[in-house]
Amino acid sequence: MTLTRDQAQQRADDIQAFYREVERLHRERALLLEPEQLDRLAEHHQGLLGEYRKAYDIDQDNQAKRLSLGMRITSLLGALALAASLLFLFYQFWGLFSETAQVAILVGASLGSLLATFWVRSRDDSGYFTKLAAMLAFACFVLNLVMLGQIFNITPSDKALLAWAALGLLLAYSCDARLLLAAGLIALLAFIAARVGTWGGLYWLDMGERPEHFLPAGLLIFSVPLLVSQQRYSGFATIYRVFGLLALFLPILVLANWGRASYLRLDSNVIEGGYQVLGFLLAAIAIWLGNRRDWPDVVNTGLTFFVIFLYTKLFDWWWESMPKYLFFLVLGLTAVLLLLILRRLRLNHGRNGGQPA
Repeated sequence: MTLTRDQAQQRADDIQAFYREVERLHRERALLLEPEQLDRLAEHHQGLLGEYRKAYDIDQDNQAKRLSLGMRITSLLGALALAASLLFLFYQFWGLFSETAQVAILVGASLGSLLATFWVRSRDDSGYFTKLAAMLAFACFVLNLVMLGQIFNITPSDKALLAWAALGLLLAYSCDARLLLAAGLIALLAFIAARVGTWGGLYWLDMGERPEHFLPAGLLIFSVPLLVSQQRYSGFATIYRVFGLLALFLPILVLANWGRASYLRLDSNVIEGGYQVLGFLLAAIAIWLGNRRDWPDVVNTGLTFFVIFLYTKLFDWWWESMPKYLFFLVLGLTAVLLLLILRRLRLNHGRNGGQPA
């Protein structure tokens, strides 16, 4: 069976955990395996881990995991530094080139960095250099479109966002790069919001004036992993769900406190009250759905915004009328109540055997 790198890493982690537990059971004399059995198991697992190291470049122990984390951080910082270097290099010597040379440099940098990314991917088993090259290619493409627009004095258009989103998603899935997935989703979110804004009669750069522009994009992004399986890509489904929820909750939070930004032609207090209720309702649904589907990212996001909505409402109600010590006492007691509710949910989850209902 063909595995992904994350599945191979999970199997390796399970093997290490298995031997730790066997050692505990031997000390407790709850399970005593014969030396021959342990030798056969060790031989099988060593062969398996050797295959995984060769094929997937997995981390074989905790020290290797810490080094891998350092490599990921270094890869990110290196990509940002190279992109910044490229940007300042262009601006430093840009005026020395003719218009034809400028266009050739921009197009060549974009195509060259993209081809280099796929070349590195074919030779990089670890994936760290591939992600670095992919992020540099994305930065080159963004810079390409921006500077080409300046060269030819092209009116800014939201279609550039769609192009950035398409390349970000392409590189994310080709190189298993979660950061590029996030960048692509941000560009896609901005494009959909801009399109909705233009349909409402606004200039696309003014999309932020109406937070409701982002709600359709949030629903779309959240539903992607429900419609298209992301099982082959570690962490992709989580990014879709979290970004989708953020695109829903943040506009609702703004509208719950600034009703004049809404398209609705109602009294601001009515609009704010309605969005406050909607925020509480969606946060509760997110907590319930995340707990039912075993999505901790959804539970945590829903809980975070439920607390934010609750505390902002308590602030509106009682900050001016209550003594400050009493106000913060109410906040503390509210936190205790939430802890009790979450503890009850945790106990119910434990009774279900840790499995989603």
